[in-house]
Amino acid sequence: MTPEDASKFIAYVLRHAPESIGLRLDAEGWADIDALVAGAVANGRGLTRPAVALAAISGAKKRYELSADGLRIRALQGHSTPQVRRGFESVAPPAWLFHGTATRFLASIRAHGLLPGTRQHVHLSADEATAVQVGQRHGKAHVLRVDAGRMHALGHAFHCAENGVWLTESVPPGFLSESDGTS
Repeated sequence: MTPEDASKFIAYVLRHAPESIGLRLDAEGWADIDALVAGAVANGRGLTRPAVALAAISGAKKRYELSADGLRIRALQGHSTPQVRRGFESVAPPAWLFHGTATRFLASIRAHGLLPGTRQHVHLSADEATAVQVGQRHGKAHVLRVDAGRMHALGHAFHCAENGVWLTESVPPGFLSESDGTS
């Protein structure tokens, strides 16, 4: 299994389907690394403890966190599995945040705003360049500006994950505008 394949597999299991390999997560999303590896191997995946450690410390996205004792791992955000309910602290966001999406989703977003879909939160970026990268994963990228300061002033909660990804429950259409640098 390549490092990229290992990281994608770990993301899938920790965020969406721990039961697919018989893994249990606690309410904060922590999984025992040995159980993760054993479940993966039992299901035909060549995952190793060093591959898990490498996935946790490599990559620009910093998707994972290792426990202080090095025995557990968790995905920082992006969960769709109902057993995980991370206790993020509510914090004041920057005035503007950004959301990268593919152009084919724009009509729906303009009508309904940003919704979490199967995830628990909408993911936002503090900078436009990161939002462009996110949007490119699904097609031609388009970046929307989110008036996070105004949303927060009106009572919308924001959280910042350990890797700098901003999270909120949804973004109504009235808080979205076009970014200057993309189309």
